[in-house]
Amino acid sequence: MTGTVSVARIDALFHEHLARGAAPSAAWGVFDAEGLQHSQQSGVAADAAFRIASCTKSFTAAALLSLRDEGLLGLDDPITRFIPGLNLDGLPSAGSAVPTVRMLLTMSAGLPTDDPWADRQESLSAAEFDSVLAAGVRFESEPGTRFAYSNLGYAMLGRVIEVAAGLPYRRVVEERLLEPLGLNGTGFDTSVAASGGIVTGFRRHAGSWEPLPFTGPGAFSAIGGLFSTVADLARWAGWLASAFTSEGADAAGGMLSAASRREMQQLHRLDQSMTAHPTGYGYGLFVEQYSPTSRVVSHSGGYPGFSAHMRWSLERGVGVIAFENATYSRVSAVATTVCDQLLAEPAILVPAPAPVLWPETRTAQLAVKALLAAWAGGADAPLDPALFSENVAQDEPIGRRAAAVRRAVADIGGLTDGAQSAGRSDGPAHLVWFLQGRSGRLRVEIRLTPEARPRVQTLLVSIDLAGR
Repeated sequence: MTGTVSVARIDALFHEHLARGAAPSAAWGVFDAEGLQHSQQSGVAADAAFRIASCTKSFTAAALLSLRDEGLLGLDDPITRFIPGLNLDGLPSAGSAVPTVRMLLTMSAGLPTDDPWADRQESLSAAEFDSVLAAGVRFESEPGTRFAYSNLGYAMLGRVIEVAAGLPYRRVVEERLLEPLGLNGTGFDTSVAASGGIVTGFRRHAGSWEPLPFTGPGAFSAIGGLFSTVADLARWAGWLASAFTSEGADAAGGMLSAASRREMQQLHRLDQSMTAHPTGYGYGLFVEQYSPTSRVVSHSGGYPGFSAHMRWSLERGVGVIAFENATYSRVSAVATTVCDQLLAEPAILVPAPAPVLWPETRTAQLAVKALLAAWAGGADAPLDPALFSENVAQDEPIGRRAAAVRRAVADIGGLTDGAQSAGRSDGPAHLVWFLQGRSGRLRVEIRLTPEARPRVQTLLVSIDLAGR
């Protein structure tokens, strides 16, 4: 699977990071649509469980969407429906919106970034959390207007899940996600059944590694409480990514529909601080638009003693999982480098599947070809209203369209009987193809309406200058 990006090169990148003093130990793996293809570790047993920290947020979002799909909550419900004791005196203005579930999901509820504080709150009891919320929370921006990474927001979503499901947050995640997917090495405390044991976290102190005690679980488990293995997290990420393949979308998973998994992996809220390429938050996941045809989904995890990262390409079906057991080790940087190198290698790139055209699109192509032949022959043939929407004639009168086609055909020396190109498309309702002439060719583009019986709404004919 790794083409010319060899397994040795992947392993070397992680070993080099460790050699620079990033962490005592690490584990990593590369996966594709078929599953985990390579995994390796240093300083720990195979299939050891690390704390995955904020990668947990993807599980929180998936559990919440499963409740939404059952009608137990709405994404646009105000948060006060589930946390009536939340003191909102800290809202920026009298006209501020009450934060909604969706705002919390997309990190746009107006709460400030809170990593150092929130990382130490996991073991908070429900009663203590209630006290925090009753005392009030401060907002730095109007809810629903901008991105800011908020752990407190996801802790509130953990409470939303409990109220909507009538069960503890951790039990909801276990019953709805971990157990059905067979993620046996994943759990919320050190009793998780990982065959390689639980890895201890460390931080640097006085030139050596200082072990850190485990915390939790508690009211903040929804922000980052899970432990997991490379194999389990690769299975989780692969299951999310499979929603974009026909096999994954059609599979009867039962845990969460393919539509909801795709919803998680959309860029719902732009991160205004990023400039390299559009980047933002979906539901429990970051989404980066590398190019018009390349999206990468990811999440990092940082907790006292641990650093984690998961990353995958939706179009190419390849991804990376990486863990290290040190505070702020930045394993995400290595994982990103590995993933980018994999995506840059043609040998491992599975070509993005061409869109499956609607039958009506092919029917329209044949009708347009006949229409263009009639126009080229001198007749101002009318449009069949069953095949063309009203706007086509309204946007440009038929006489003008026919005259323009005759001029273009004359300019390329007339049409030949040669086979037309197969065409290309950006979706089922769209098609571009070429008609060959003696001294050039015509570019023809159509786009169909979203009606139950689709008709041509766009008809563009021009000389293909690039093909002359």
